[in-house]
Amino acid sequence: MPGGGRHYKLAPDEESPIVTPAPAGPSRRVLHGILCMCTAGLMFPVMSGFAKLLGQDYSSLQVSWARAFVHLVFLSALLLPSAGLGVLRSRRPGLQLGRAAMLTTSNLASFYALTFIPLAEQAAIQLAAPLIVALLAWPVLRERTTPARVAAVLVGFLGVLVLLRPGTGLFHWASLLALLSAASYGVYQILTRLVAPYDSPATSTLWCPLVGAFGLMLTLPFVWKTPASLADLGMFLGCGAFGAIGHYFVARAMLHAPANIISPFQYFQLIGSVAVGWFVFRDLPDAYTWAGAAIIVCSGLYLGWVQHRGR
Repeated sequence: MPGGGRHYKLAPDEESPIVTPAPAGPSRRVLHGILCMCTAGLMFPVMSGFAKLLGQDYSSLQVSWARAFVHLVFLSALLLPSAGLGVLRSRRPGLQLGRAAMLTTSNLASFYALTFIPLAEQAAIQLAAPLIVALLAWPVLRERTTPARVAAVLVGFLGVLVLLRPGTGLFHWASLLALLSAASYGVYQILTRLVAPYDSPATSTLWCPLVGAFGLMLTLPFVWKTPASLADLGMFLGCGAFGAIGHYFVARAMLHAPANIISPFQYFQLIGSVAVGWFVFRDLPDAYTWAGAAIIVCSGLYLGWVQHRGR
């Protein structure tokens, strides 16, 4: 995590939030921060639920474009009136393009995987993203590692194998898309750390949906299908709106409490995914999904604790 008194950690399926320094001392409203993070953990599963429903009739490319475009409109309305178009200037445009490409790949792979596998299983595999970050932190960022951290990463990937169940009749190839989504998001976080010293959080926040919206727009002539009903149109809008609202609550959470306290509550997203999966699709995770998710969560919590203790 970058230092300098800023506290943030990106949760699964999140773009770079608008980072604000956490207030010091007793003014930290920790409970408010926890509630905000848990709220975000409900927003993202609803977004994924809309994407899964839309994926039955529409291309994942169109769904991903709508998610990025609506998010871009939301952020533009929030940032541009005060910051102006100058906020889009980047000192490292190559890194920003790389970040945006990785996040777009993550969203696209995630939405496509959702057309084949249950919501909770996809969310559990997405929890592997912090393991990817820990794996790449030493060779790319030159962050110090320890045997304990290496062991935690290996245990976490054991949990991923439990989830994927390779070589068994329960394995579904779309699970590899969810793993690609997690890996892409992990690389995105690494690139976010690399660009952080050069560009403001607001600049980084806008680049991702901007590149995603206009990049995916090139595919629309080949996959476009006009929404068949107002309900479908509402779900397209909901994909972007719930994603943007989720990111807003993550930013609010980081404002009210330090990251080491509220980051574990990002795993509330798994509970939200189970709830949405049951109420909308009547899907409940099987024992393999619960076991693999538990291993990954424990590994991620241990990695977070070791990193906080090191600081």
